[in-house]
Amino acid sequence: MTKRSPFRYFKTSPEIIRLAVMLYVRFPLSLRNVEDLLHERGIDVSHETVRYWWNRFGPMFASEIRKRRVQGRRSSRWRWHLDEMFVKINGRQHYLWRAVDHEGEVLESFVTITRDKKAALKFLRKAMKRHGRPEEVVTDRLRTYGAALKEMGRGDDREMGRWVNNRAENSHLPFRRRERAMQRFRQMRCLQKFASVHASVSNHFNQERSLSSRNLFKLNRTAALVEWRGLYAG
Repeated sequence: MTKRSPFRYFKTSPEIIRLAVMLYVRFPLSLRNVEDLLHERGIDVSHETVRYWWNRFGPMFASEIRKRRVQGRRSSRWRWHLDEMFVKINGRQHYLWRAVDHEGEVLESFVTITRDKKAALKFLRKAMKRHGRPEEVVTDRLRTYGAALKEMGRGDDREMGRWVNNRAENSHLPFRRRERAMQRFRQMRCLQKFASVHASVSNHFNQERSLSSRNLFKLNRTAALVEWRGLYAG
């Protein structure tokens, strides 16, 4: 049975929809910024249309990217860096838990209201169910991690230190820039949705350009763009 295209009821071409979603998720742009960039290219769409495309296709694209990376074993199980971000929603503080591998790829994002052992356990079980169990775990000195890992039988391989978790701290920066452009979030489910999509898209286009030659970076960047344009192409 042939899988039906998710673009079948849309008059706009899939290429334009993919471009709009990529611009909005990958770069710190507002919906109106994306509208203006598309207009400059001769594409006349409303910013509300861009919002609809992002809500409809963003999670689909992210899910497909994540599935390919998990099946291709592109994510590392050697060392995970765990950390949480403080995010305010309507004046109330929430916590965005993130697992990052040793190369800076975001493996999992999970939003909770509390920062206790129960929340940490739920986050860790979700990450390990999808990516497997890591050999080493790096965290800060938050006791919640120790209690959760101990219950899972993983307390012995936990590493802590003042700078050893910088990989996770640095991975927060792209999301922080995106958060400022969006003028924060209004609902917890919107934060969870965008954090998951943003992580997958960032992983897809992150080429670690400072660690490779210019020619290799250009080849990897082109390959990433070609793979993006091929999502749900048929």
